[in-house]
Amino acid sequence: MPRVLDPFRFVLIAVAGWMNQRQLQIIDYLREENRVLREQLGGRRLRLNDDQRRRLAAKAKGLGRKLLAEVATIVTPETLLAWHRKLIAQKYDGSGMRGVGRPRTGGEIEALVVGMAQENRDWGYRRIQGALSNLGHELARSTIAEILERHGIEPAPERIRKTTWKEFLSRHWELVVAADFFTVEVWTRRGLQRFMVLFLIELSTRKVEVAGIAAAANGLWMSQIGRNLTDAGEGILHGKRYLIHDRDPLFKTESWKCSPMLV
Repeated sequence: MPRVLDPFRFVLIAVAGWMNQRQLQIIDYLREENRVLREQLGGRRLRLNDDQRRRLAAKAKGLGRKLLAEVATIVTPETLLAWHRKLIAQKYDGSGMRGVGRPRTGGEIEALVVGMAQENRDWGYRRIQGALSNLGHELARSTIAEILERHGIEPAPERIRKTTWKEFLSRHWELVVAADFFTVEVWTRRGLQRFMVLFLIELSTRKVEVAGIAAAANGLWMSQIGRNLTDAGEGILHGKRYLIHDRDPLFKTESWKCSPMLV
């Protein structure tokens, strides 16, 4: 007895056939549209950007080589699959995050190492390493040595023997006074006359004091100026240890003999 076709199955097969026919018509239209567009190019090479290659490669991978051979018209299936392999390789490529050798020490830690060495001239590599460890930074002795060498800082034994001018001033800031002369032209009854002005500046406070003004400075005048400046009550040099000045002949030892503490 012949089997009777299930009406539901018949409808399902009919719809599936219609949909398949419909998809074939759409694909056929799209292929023809591609041909027309390529004819418009007139044989010129089609140039795609990276985003367009990525989009085509993602779609091509789902179709496979066999279907691509039937539908792909812009580029070959091999090219599309090669683009997809390249996308996958780029996704898992970590070469951009790799460097040559060990990673370089962070800028803040490097600045900390340099600051410790500059502020503590007698600290060696081990002492700096211990201080960093107390702050939660673990650095090898060789790394500290490399950082200091890169910044032109010598090892502790050499650093102790040498004191920079900046370090000397920072250590003796309260004990240093600088002195110098400048000239000023003044109109007098005798006409235009030049006067010499001796001034001093206290480095710690930036206080400036005019020590004396003279038309002709000499050793006697400078000796008196020295006595005034080292006065126990108001002298700016009282209690100071260092006086900075140039090699002007007026700055003689005899002029400051009343203050043997000055160097």
